[in-house]
Amino acid sequence: MIVPILFVVATAFTSSETLSFPPQGFSMRWFGEALSYQPFVGSLVTSLEIALLATLLALAVGVPVTLAIHRGSLPGKGLVENLFLSPLIVPELVVGLALFQQLIVTFRVDNWPVLLIGHTALLLPYAVRVTGATLAGTDASLEEAARGLGASPMRTFWTITMPMLRPGIFSAALLSFITSFNNVPLSLLLQSRKTQTLPVTMLDYVQQSYDPMVAAISTIILAVTIVIAVIAERTVGFAKIFGGINS
Repeated sequence: MIVPILFVVATAFTSSETLSFPPQGFSMRWFGEALSYQPFVGSLVTSLEIALLATLLALAVGVPVTLAIHRGSLPGKGLVENLFLSPLIVPELVVGLALFQQLIVTFRVDNWPVLLIGHTALLLPYAVRVTGATLAGTDASLEEAARGLGASPMRTFWTITMPMLRPGIFSAALLSFITSFNNVPLSLLLQSRKTQTLPVTMLDYVQQSYDPMVAAISTIILAVTIVIAVIAERTVGFAKIFGGINS
């Protein structure tokens, strides 16, 4: 899995006018070309905005739902949980087509908010599943003890529940952001000429050009991902981030 990535990184530093391996000469030219190419820059801003807002919205909805499922007396907990996990089962193309037909075609909603709604729907399973796995591994008696000692429900949440949930929220946010940023099928269906995400723009560029600019922008994204991974490991640790997902 790593070898193809190494090929892409090596190709990004070539001085050749076309994609070729082994690279012919050494040059940083294509990195400058990628960072100054307006379609890449504009779509990068769109991808960051969509990924960040969709992650925040998914967490804003998913965390309360997780608390209601694992700590509340919500009727039909299993049905509610399966409903929020259903985007993992339904193909993204089906979700995208449904949103396109109902919101864009029928109600004439602009592409940007529909794209945000679609990405948020895809991220809800991460918010519910990952935070739920973290919450399931915590001791509920700590919250009961806090309530028994006179703490209000809100104070109990912020002083007891929230610290226990923090690794799950962090991991859900990380997974959600990466999933949204790299999404292609849903974004491809809901895009417009004014609203395009970076992966879709890169796909369009590859279909029209054969120079190493795409390899350069891919290398930049890889470097940023590695930096994020290092920060996540230093601050929380991968054992805490991903440890409870499969429990």
